[in-house]
Amino acid sequence: MEAAFQRGFPVVWDRIDHTLDGPTQVDETQQVCSGYKGRDPPRDGLSRGGSPEGGRTRWSGEQGDELTLVAACRDVLRVVSAEEGTKFKDELKPVIEEAEDLSQRLGEVWTDEYPPYQQMEHDHRTVVHDEAYVSDAGVHTNQAECLWSLLQPWIEKFRGLSKQGLEQAARTYGFLRSLNLAGAPIHGLVDCFAADIFRQSA
Repeated sequence: MEAAFQRGFPVVWDRIDHTLDGPTQVDETQQVCSGYKGRDPPRDGLSRGGSPEGGRTRWSGEQGDELTLVAACRDVLRVVSAEEGTKFKDELKPVIEEAEDLSQRLGEVWTDEYPPYQQMEHDHRTVVHDEAYVSDAGVHTNQAECLWSLLQPWIEKFRGLSKQGLEQAARTYGFLRSLNLAGAPIHGLVDCFAADIFRQSA
């Protein structure tokens, strides 16, 4: 259902009435673990008297596989992905490009001082967090950082997530947040699934 929602979202987003303004803020979290509700590994399962088997989780790799969540926030648009988070070209750039695909041209991009961002060819402005959370010129990544505080409880609702499941949950939340901020009607959620079914049958 999460994957179907993601596939249908671009069609619905293109048809709802929304206004995007201002710069695009890009930020990444610290690494999160799959298989453990997105948190650092807890005590070993056997020490809790539980089974070492995977149970109901969709995780199929090693428990504790780590990914970095990356977000591009532009006004009401929130695009989130789970990536390796080490290279701009291979892991971070696609998230920024998707934010551009779902709106008009990005314009200014605001980031922190994370080195991979320095490879951007966009109109790029930086805030150095070791000095301030908002630069003297007003540059910040507060929208993206706020998203992390909202996203973490969403991830924790799952008993455990595979790498694929972790990314789907993060992306689905970003799109749900976008629809909510844009004031989309509740049937917009159903429209995402309907658009996906129509596209697959066409």
